[in-house]
Amino acid sequence: MTDLTHSHLYQEIHQQPQVLARLLDEGKESIQALANAIQERQISHVVIAARGTSDNAGRYAKYLLGAVNHLPVGLATPSLFSVYEQPPTFGNALVLGISQSGKSPDIVSVLAEAQRQGALTATLTNFPGSNLGKVADYVIDLRAGEEKAVAATKTYTSELAAIALLSSALCGDACITNALETIPEKVAATLKLHTQIAQVAERYRYMQTCVTIGRGYNYATAFELSLKLKELTYTVVEPYSSADFMHGPLALIEHGFPVIVIAPSGRLLPEMKTFIHTLKVREAEVIVISDDAEALSIARVPLALPEGVPEWLSPLTAIVPGQLFAMYLAHAKDYDPDHPRGLLKVTETR
Repeated sequence: MTDLTHSHLYQEIHQQPQVLARLLDEGKESIQALANAIQERQISHVVIAARGTSDNAGRYAKYLLGAVNHLPVGLATPSLFSVYEQPPTFGNALVLGISQSGKSPDIVSVLAEAQRQGALTATLTNFPGSNLGKVADYVIDLRAGEEKAVAATKTYTSELAAIALLSSALCGDACITNALETIPEKVAATLKLHTQIAQVAERYRYMQTCVTIGRGYNYATAFELSLKLKELTYTVVEPYSSADFMHGPLALIEHGFPVIVIAPSGRLLPEMKTFIHTLKVREAEVIVISDDAEALSIARVPLALPEGVPEWLSPLTAIVPGQLFAMYLAHAKDYDPDHPRGLLKVTETR
């Protein structure tokens, strides 16, 4: 078995505090320019075009820009543009493309049509000179550095941070800005879980199915954690909100069924703790990612997040234990974490 610390994935997961600090320092000017354009044009809603991990960042934007900035956010349907060639009318929208590579033709087609219609366009990408960057009025460089591992990690958290920066720039609240600036050190603190998670992963070496549960801001985290487990460990993992899970999928739960619950402090914590108790009564094997002592105390496997992260920023820390778990579980199963089978770093869909 190879030394995991030499893998690109291990290194890129651990680069996240530095990547986030760089983006928060160097990305403010370009993001403020976009915020100014949104305000000047009195943008009424946001449409996001993305795939895969970037689509999960879009789910975060739906909650954050909706709750903090009162902007309705929808996810585009790229096939309407690239396959059916029957695009909807954007109206007074910001059309935001999110893509690590900026190369996928279907995402590019959404922004190209938005420009043709005269909508405000912007992109979050790690390659500003990409095709996606060329069809955007405003280009936000994620500044993540080259990401060599197929599974995206540092580009995902930099996408989340860019969205949080935009939200902060739009509302101009110093408290929000100050909270955001603490995130690199909070992510660094979360990374200290790596030894515990390496030991936990061995327990789940033969796991074939599980579910991931998050709600609110961390609905995105449930989807991203599910994706990482699928692509790195080949486990069948379904993401749900706790509310949706109660409407039928709860019947899946039997003795020992693995459930990963993301339950940081915030408005949803009381509901999530009730949900965890429901799982325990049904004899599920519950892994809890939380900063709340009570929530952690009722877990089969508690993974403690650092305290002091507001709920709206918690997806930036809550995904880190999930990234580590997926990586260590892949390693425990003797899979190559840098090269998941059948996958390429850049996926171009039409």
